[in-house]
Amino acid sequence: MQIKGAIRFLASMMVVICIYYLSFTWITTGINNDAKEYAQGNVDKKYEYLDSMSGIVVYNLGFREYTFRECQEREINLGLDLQGGMDVILEISVEDIIKAMANNSKDSTFQQAIVRAKEYGKDSRDDFVTLFGRAFNEIDPNAKLAAIFNTIELKGKIEFNSTNEEVLKVIREESKSAIDNSFNILRSRIDRFGVVQPTIQQLDKEGRIMVALPGVDDQDRVRDLLQGTANLEFWETYDNTEVYSYLLQANEIIYGVEEARKDLERLEGEVEEVETVKETPTKEEGEDLALLDQLDETEKGDSASVADGQIAERYPLFSVLRPSINPQSGQPKESSVVGMAHYSDTSVVNSYLKLKQVSTVFPRDMKFRWHVKPFKYDDSKSFYELHAIKVTGRDGKAPLDGDVITDARSEFDQNSGAAEVSMSMNVEGAKIWARLTKNNVGNSIAIILDGYVYSAPRVSGEIPGGHSSISGDFTVNEAKDLANILKSGKLPAPARIIQEEIVGPSLGHEAIQSGLNSFLLAFLVVMAYMIFYYSRKAGLVADIALIVNMFFIMGVLASLGAVLTLPGIAGIVLTIGMSVDANVLIYERIREELAAGKGIKLAVKDGYKNAYSAIIDANVTTLLTAIILNVFGTGPIKGFATTLLIGILTSLFTAIFLTRLIFEWYLKRNKEITFSTKITKKAFKNTNIKFLEKRKIFYVISGVLVLISLGSLFTRGLDPGVDFTGGRSYIVRFEEAVNTSDVAISLEKEYGSAPEVKIFGDDNQVKITTKYRIEEDAAEVDHDVETKLYNGLKSILGDDVSFEDFNANHRMSSQKVGATIADDILYKSLVVIVLALILMFVYIFFRFKNWQYGLGAIVALMHDVLIILGIFSLAQGIFPFSLEIDQAFIAAILTVVGYSINDTVVVFDRIREYVTLYPKRDRHSILNGALNSTLSRTFSTSLSTFLVLLTIFILGGEVIRGFVFALLVGVVVGTYSSLFIATPVVYDTVHKKGEEKK
Repeated sequence: MQIKGAIRFLASMMVVICIYYLSFTWITTGINNDAKEYAQGNVDKKYEYLDSMSGIVVYNLGFREYTFRECQEREINLGLDLQGGMDVILEISVEDIIKAMANNSKDSTFQQAIVRAKEYGKDSRDDFVTLFGRAFNEIDPNAKLAAIFNTIELKGKIEFNSTNEEVLKVIREESKSAIDNSFNILRSRIDRFGVVQPTIQQLDKEGRIMVALPGVDDQDRVRDLLQGTANLEFWETYDNTEVYSYLLQANEIIYGVEEARKDLERLEGEVEEVETVKETPTKEEGEDLALLDQLDETEKGDSASVADGQIAERYPLFSVLRPSINPQSGQPKESSVVGMAHYSDTSVVNSYLKLKQVSTVFPRDMKFRWHVKPFKYDDSKSFYELHAIKVTGRDGKAPLDGDVITDARSEFDQNSGAAEVSMSMNVEGAKIWARLTKNNVGNSIAIILDGYVYSAPRVSGEIPGGHSSISGDFTVNEAKDLANILKSGKLPAPARIIQEEIVGPSLGHEAIQSGLNSFLLAFLVVMAYMIFYYSRKAGLVADIALIVNMFFIMGVLASLGAVLTLPGIAGIVLTIGMSVDANVLIYERIREELAAGKGIKLAVKDGYKNAYSAIIDANVTTLLTAIILNVFGTGPIKGFATTLLIGILTSLFTAIFLTRLIFEWYLKRNKEITFSTKITKKAFKNTNIKFLEKRKIFYVISGVLVLISLGSLFTRGLDPGVDFTGGRSYIVRFEEAVNTSDVAISLEKEYGSAPEVKIFGDDNQVKITTKYRIEEDAAEVDHDVETKLYNGLKSILGDDVSFEDFNANHRMSSQKVGATIADDILYKSLVVIVLALILMFVYIFFRFKNWQYGLGAIVALMHDVLIILGIFSLAQGIFPFSLEIDQAFIAAILTVVGYSINDTVVVFDRIREYVTLYPKRDRHSILNGALNSTLSRTFSTSLSTFLVLLTIFILGGEVIRGFVFALLVGVVVGTYSSLFIATPVVYDTVHKKGEEKK
């Protein structure tokens, strides 16, 4: 009873937690629907509405209030393939970092070592620092790295007599620090981009960073943002006491301009008078009126208004910019901060300050810059401070750049124990810094990166020598962040995009529709099958478990902040098919117990007890596959693995515990329960198929299929995607059907050689693959390649299609994979497959204490993989859908491995049981009996999974059709091999061992 109580409590808690996390998605969906209704098809109006709602509390739970933006951050994340966006992998060149650390030394040994390390990197998995050290020692064993790296920047870390090993250690630490700094800068830039639920993470490979930006549609802006070099600057500032009077004047001018606009609106109906008024404003006034017209009324003070209607009308600037005023004295505060605005109002403030009449009020050397982070003492984290900086130089440049910084670190004040930041500069920087601090005692100096203020410390006195300490109300993390930002001023290497994937919003919308349609239909198919095969009541119990399982999966995804992708939906749908397997195993056991003459209560009890072993073994193997994919996969593959992993765990809980509670509730009330219908009652009863007698026939059939597969693989090969070859691919949609040859010829004129062009789905949609300029790293290359793509297709698209229209409505998606990362993807894919096979063998050997079982399983798995590869090789170019070998295909192969081993382990589990129950029977009878007794389970699970996958294959969309086709083939081949290959191999090896012992 205690266990049952614990299960009920756990189930109740899971329901409450899932409802809590899914409720945020429900709230945001409602507001998005309101935005669509308000916008009436106008995209700009939709985003204006959503932006105005961002800071408003839309969800009140009593103990906590959530704004719309906070709800967005907690809703279920949709991947790029479901909502469009951009997914990139950037690389920080460790080679460039090493060169910069050596001040671009011209030493011949150093230069040769760099070149040789790059060559080694093509075939080695070691990091670049290790390869560089190895190459340096090979070229000249007596050469000293310390002689090259003993620079001013590394003084104190590398001495002239330091060993090569010590120098390499410092190089590795400095390289890691530079990469971490780049990561922090990228994260800061992405936070400012305004994307909801962006993803940024460092990958295992040194210097690589993955960034996912859902919903973005300005790819060039993203590329510039991510690949731009860090620009750290130190600026003098104005004090707020000097600026406040100018802000008051600006308010008066803005008020006057807005009043003039209202006068125009009042006179609009009287044509002659309106014409007279229109002649009255000066040129500058006219420009200001036009600029104000661009500001939507809903943007001004919507969420951040600090005054009532009358004051806001009289002081329009202060209605969106809270002036920095001391509340006690009513006087301006002494600070570089002149005011504070809600983030949704910052664009309004910018527009007001750009007005020509307003800009003339302020001194010519006064500029305004926003703080990069929200005001730390504001609980909503929605308000940003505005600083006034002083541009004193004629060239408009900062008096001091960040490249003079040699070191920065977070420390603790020896007296107060408070966190602070220490900073060191080179000789040139120290001189400028001494003059700058001397001239600004009592004022602030703003530390600005990429145009945003990170800190504005007040100068307490002249700082000679270049060694400074920045103190303030810092937390430990804030001090570390500021130190990293200061060190970023000497970043030697920008980030370069080496892999990129772009999905257009229309393709994402189509993916959602097709994904949901396949999901719902597959769900209904499985539910109907369970009722058909196992009766209304028993089938209904399994269906309840299935519904709760889906609810738990979505709730857990939301709670983990996991990303739901199209392969992720495929993973969920596959989980539907596989989750019934646990119910099928239990139901089949109960049917066997009933057939043995037991009463319904005892049959249910023993059925659950006897099914546990097979359920655990079958699911652990699939679980291992999901873990491998989750650890080694990225992007959509990781999404697939995550949903599969969650689905396996939740399906075990619902199938084993939830259904048991329901059945016990039924049985306590003496309700009649059956586990078959009249049609299925005698299905697979008393079957006596001679599997082992016919094994040689199936060995021959399988041998022929494997030979054909190998022959095709060696002659026709496979169709590797850009994941493995490197290159660029574009999916382009036309208004009418096109000829692939015409497309290739048109693009050959632009690219110099014809790209590969294939129909992708309907005959008006093609996939274009090219390696044109893939080896070049320059930031402008991507834009140039896309421009040539547009120019080459313009004759087919029509002259009325502009470049912007082409990118928005015709280029459905694109992918770029650099040559180096393609090699890494191929290597990692091979490692993953080999690792999966080894883990399967080890697990089966551990569970069954017999290497023959592991051998039988591995032979069956290799058989399955070879036949799937063979079918993809033979069918490429014949089937009307893509059969490219990419990362998704590797995920499919591993899923098939997990599924096939699942099937095989259920049979092995029954063999192990029969060996114990019938010790006097010969091995031949036991193996045949085990295969026949599990035939009903094999049929039910395989059929339900096949029907689910067939539904996805038909309705799931072109993007995942090849992926699902691999799974379809895998289910058929995997079921075949578990019956006709794995167990016969076990029989032959065990039988031969027994003969040798005799």
